[in-house]
Amino acid sequence: SPYSIRNMKGVWINYLEFGEMIRGKSLEQYRENVENCLKNVTSLGLDTVVLHVRSHCDAFYESNIFPYSYQLSGKQGEGCGFDPLDEFVRLAHEKNIRVEAWINPYRVTSGSDLLESLDPNNPARNFDAQKQELISLETGTYLNPSCQKSSELIVSGVREILDKYPVDGIHFDDYFYPTTDLSFDAAYYNAYVKAGGTLSHAEWRRRNVDLLIRQVYTAIKQADSSVIFGISPQARMDNNYNCQFIDVKGWINRSGYIDYICPQIYFG
Repeated sequence: SPYSIRNMKGVWINYLEFGEMIRGKSLEQYRENVENCLKNVTSLGLDTVVLHVRSHCDAFYESNIFPYSYQLSGKQGEGCGFDPLDEFVRLAHEKNIRVEAWINPYRVTSGSDLLESLDPNNPARNFDAQKQELISLETGTYLNPSCQKSSELIVSGVREILDKYPVDGIHFDDYFYPTTDLSFDAAYYNAYVKAGGTLSHAEWRRRNVDLLIRQVYTAIKQADSSVIFGISPQARMDNNYNCQFIDVKGWINRSGYIDYICPQIYFG
């Protein structure tokens, strides 16, 4: 029978926690860490792990698109000798625990980390900052959500996970447009207006994210209609709409976008 999202009881495991389970461990030690983790999940009465498999244009799994996360060995592009996602999903499913693959679609680096820290094969290296394909801010470097090239990479990355792993869901968190500054995608917006576009800059940005979300949803359902697509946006709806340029209410009220939202309500 279809899984009831309303009754989901899940836990996030972020890339730093996941990395600690893997880095410097043999396959046997990693499996032991996963087993202990899953025992905790079961003892808490939970049924789902939202597992961070791509945090910075990288991978906690064998990918032909993204290099291994630096969390696996200390250096991006160097693996750990086994496939962490494959093992995790297999062990979780043995215990009837669902696994949703958690992805940060746009983030490339955090803070002051420069593109020099990226593996030579990182696809972000094919994005040109001069053409506004990348955004570099104090908080990090991001694929530009206004660039169609970004959406194509993100969707192909989702398809690859679904082709290779029997995950139960794909999950995005609250990283979308990283700034309200209107300059970093001005070239794209101006081209849109020149071609006859009539949306305001903010409306146009929201439409860009809408298109990505719809493409991801369609790719997921084409691969396996039982796989669930969820997003955990900020709980402050004004921030979502006017700072990150995402139309959460629109996603909920229209079909073909998402299966659930899980608002992040842990602010003070």
